[in-house]
Amino acid sequence: MTARKRPAPAKPRPAAAAKPVKPVKAGLAKPAPKGAKPAGKKEFAKPKAVVQPLAKPVAKTLAKPVAKPVAKPLAKPVAPPPEPKAVVEKVPPRNQLVPKLHRALKSHYKPFAANTTRDLLDQVLFACCLENAAPDVAEKAFARLKQAYADPNEVRVTTVAELTETLHDLPDPARAALSLRRALQGVFESTYTFSLDHARKHSLAHGLKVLEGLSGVPPFAVHYVASTALDGHLIPLDHGALAGLWLCGLITQQEYDSGKVSGLERIIPKKAGGEFSTLLHQFGLDVLTNLHGNTVRKITQAVNPAAKDRFPKRGEQVPKPVPPVVIEKAAIKAADAARAAAEELRPAGPQAAARPAGKTPLPPPGSGPKKPGDTKGKSGPKPFVVKPLSIKPPASPPVAEPPPKAAAPAKPEQPATAAKAKPVAKLSAPLAKRKPK
Repeated sequence: MTARKRPAPAKPRPAAAAKPVKPVKAGLAKPAPKGAKPAGKKEFAKPKAVVQPLAKPVAKTLAKPVAKPVAKPLAKPVAPPPEPKAVVEKVPPRNQLVPKLHRALKSHYKPFAANTTRDLLDQVLFACCLENAAPDVAEKAFARLKQAYADPNEVRVTTVAELTETLHDLPDPARAALSLRRALQGVFESTYTFSLDHARKHSLAHGLKVLEGLSGVPPFAVHYVASTALDGHLIPLDHGALAGLWLCGLITQQEYDSGKVSGLERIIPKKAGGEFSTLLHQFGLDVLTNLHGNTVRKITQAVNPAAKDRFPKRGEQVPKPVPPVVIEKAAIKAADAARAAAEELRPAGPQAAARPAGKTPLPPPGSGPKKPGDTKGKSGPKPFVVKPLSIKPPASPPVAEPPPKAAAPAKPEQPATAAKAKPVAKLSAPLAKRKPK
């Protein structure tokens, strides 16, 4: 067997050359300077701060002032949306559409002759029954009314419920009964009689003025009586006739709501006025009772093909008119007169300041100062006048009176001759000095 070879030992590295040590001279060591630290302790030098030149001037490198938060302006109050302006519809060309409507009505309905032999008051009562009703039904209801009641005054004092039972054949008996009572009440209050013969004495304008002045008479009754009993050229329009004209596009929505249509009498001649009125009345009844029937469809298509957009849906009726709110002139004048009278009777003084409306009540009549002419022969409450306040100055303190003097002792009385001689003796000296004249 062969023995393994051992590795050769590593050669030692040469030692570093030692620095020569300076020989120390024998003797005393030099004293250390004041403030010096012992040599045994090492002192590490602090790094000096290096000041580098600034690239920008100091004024520009200063921090910018922090801007204060600016308060955002409050949002402007949102103005309410403006009210929608009433859209004024253009008046359709009636000169072309009304003759078409007349020809279409002739082909579907037959005119009926109105009874012009009745009294003027009976004609008004019959018109109240004819409104929105068929002519034959209105004739039967009016005949039954004349038989059931002896005179118009009995009809006036009868309740609406009893009149409704008498007029049960009409489409709306309660409305007709109320119109009858109101018309009779208006006639009675105007003349205290049940007669309207004075409306025929003058011209048609006078008769219309009399009928329109009666409170409670509907406009349809006024126009019907004027066209039949007063021989005038007017076309009465009830709710059915207005609905038919609106459905055909002959009138605007404003005219439909107000119930006033102008210009029909100028287009329809007077000879054909009665015929056109009866035909339009029958067409209005079909519009109210059978709106979606073939007759109404054919007439509207013949007059105005664009009127199909106005038809309501199946099962619905024509919308009812919404009459505008009209304040009567008489009510405005009465309110102004009452306000003026209250201002005249306002008391004088501090109470005479204007009072805001609706906050404090006005003084009762007669509480203020009266006029000079109202004091003669009239007894009433005294005028309320606020007198001005008078402040008196404070009274001065009483002055002490001096004590009374003691009475002098009484002198003895002298004779009368001696008393007279004394003043003479006083005057004798100056008189003696005067020279005689």
